[in-house]
Amino acid sequence: MRWMSRTNLVLAVALIGVCINMAQAAGEKVIWKPVQFAIVRYNEDAPASWNMYHGEKKGVLLLRLWRRYLLVNTLEQEVYELDPDKVKAQGENVEWSPSDLPTDPIETSEWKARDVGPMRRVKFRFGKTGNFLDIQLPLLVNGKPAY
Repeated sequence: MRWMSRTNLVLAVALIGVCINMAQAAGEKVIWKPVQFAIVRYNEDAPASWNMYHGEKKGVLLLRLWRRYLLVNTLEQEVYELDPDKVKAQGENVEWSPSDLPTDPIETSEWKARDVGPMRRVKFRFGKTGNFLDIQLPLLVNGKPAY
């Protein structure tokens, strides 16, 4: 019986350690680096002011479009509007924490993703009748997305 209580104690301490690490990681800021050679179009025109960033996870992009920040998940076909006060510029990079992700994505429709030569083109509409956003990202030599 004594052995069981020590095992339970060790497991409980280990579980508490894992929970603490997860809680720290949840609030941890992530550095997003600029995407090289991307093209962004908003209703067939190039926006006057934009930047695109990538994190470690492929298919998830952080897009600054004028004064708005959007998290674009091309794999899940979701877009989230981020609080611009929670995105901090650090030189050419930005810092943002995934724990600040809103609970609900923006309504989008008409998602289309296809490869066009050495680029992957992702196009979608905001809402059912809103504006289009067209993003073109470079592909690697093996045909897989670079970001």
